[in-house]
Amino acid sequence: MTAERKANLCGLRVKEARRKLGWSQSELAAALEVDFQIQLTQSDISEIERLQRSVKDYELDAFSKILDVSVDWLMYG
Repeated sequence: MTAERKANLCGLRVKEARRKLGWSQSELAAALEVDFQIQLTQSDISEIERLQRSVKDYELDAFSKILDVSVDWLMYG
């Protein structure tokens, strides 16, 4: 695993939880902006899910709340 991939352990689980809710990447980005004032684009979500962009701590917390999963699950499965 490259250093870049180690920087984003939760991307695949963000994708899994998002799909389980039936949301598009754009819908997730919009929900993050409305509920948490976090401005991520669809492209940002795509990069996170493809393990190409790291997730900031406040983003991780918002993902867990909006996707109704724990931070621990996002981090460790």
